[in-house]
Order: sequence, then structure tokens, then C-alpha cells
Amino acid sequence: MKFRIVAVGKIKESYLRDALSEYVKRIGRYATVEIVEIDECLSKGTQTEKEIQRVIKEEGVSILAKLEGYVVAMDIDGQQVSSEQLSEHIREQKQYNSTFTFVIGGSNGLSDEVKHRADMRCSFGKITLPHQLFRVVLAEQLYRACCIEYNIAYHK
Repeated sequence: MKFRIVAVGKIKESYLRDALSEYVKRIGRYATVEIVEIDECLSKGTQTEKEIQRVIKEEGVSILAKLEGYVVAMDIDGQQVSSEQLSEHIREQKQYNSTFTFVIGGSNGLSDEVKHRADMRCSFGKITLPHQLFRVVLAEQLYRACCIEYNIAYHK
């Protein structure tokens, strides 16, 4: 099984890179992990609604080119799932898919095209997190999902 995390932007802070690396290493007992970083489309000056939509669309085109397997768009308006539900969903879907691609958009969100391409739109709740920190949270939840499936004591 393979987890791909396709995310807009690079992680700049070393403590977040270290945390992500730790979870990727832990997941490695159960699945391979690939992190794919998409360049952020930055606008200059004040962002008008038109400029925000241009950025979302440009990032979306880049994201669409990197999708493979079962696609989960991480979307605040998606279906809220518990750790147990995420684990169960992955377990069910891995009968049909060997690759799971999780998509994290940029600070302006995901394009409609990416949301429509996704097999699932998933939310970890209504809080707002920086997308760099969210990458760590997602990796931790993927590790937790593996622990739940294999009955490892990590998940309580």
C-alpha cells in the first residue's frame, strides 16, 4: 500500500519537517509514503477575488497532474471522520486500490476541479490550521489509522 500526500507549498520550519519525517518513518512499517510538493502560486499585492480564483485554478491544474489511485481531498467542508472511521475507510478501499493520494490545498483552498475529481472529501473538523501544520496532522492520522488496523497500542 502507498500513501501519497500532494500538498501545495514547502514546509519551511525545521520542527514541522522533523515531525513529518518521524510519522513518515513510522508509517513505513505498514505502507510507503511519498510527499509531493506543488509550487504555491503567489499573487503580488492585495488579493482580489479574481486573483484568488486564478491562484486556486493554477494550483488545481498542478494538483490534478499528480493524482493517482484513490483520491482524498482534505476539505474543511468535506465529510468529518474520526480516526477509527478513516482507518476503516482505508481498509475497505485498499481492496480496490493500492495507492491513496491525500490532497492538501494552499491557503486559498482547493479548486472545484480537484474536489470533483476526488473519490472522497474529508475533514478533520472545522478548525483552521496552517497547511504546513496540517500535513503533519494528516501524517499522524495515517499512522494512527495503520495502528488501528493492525491493533497496535498507539491508538487509545
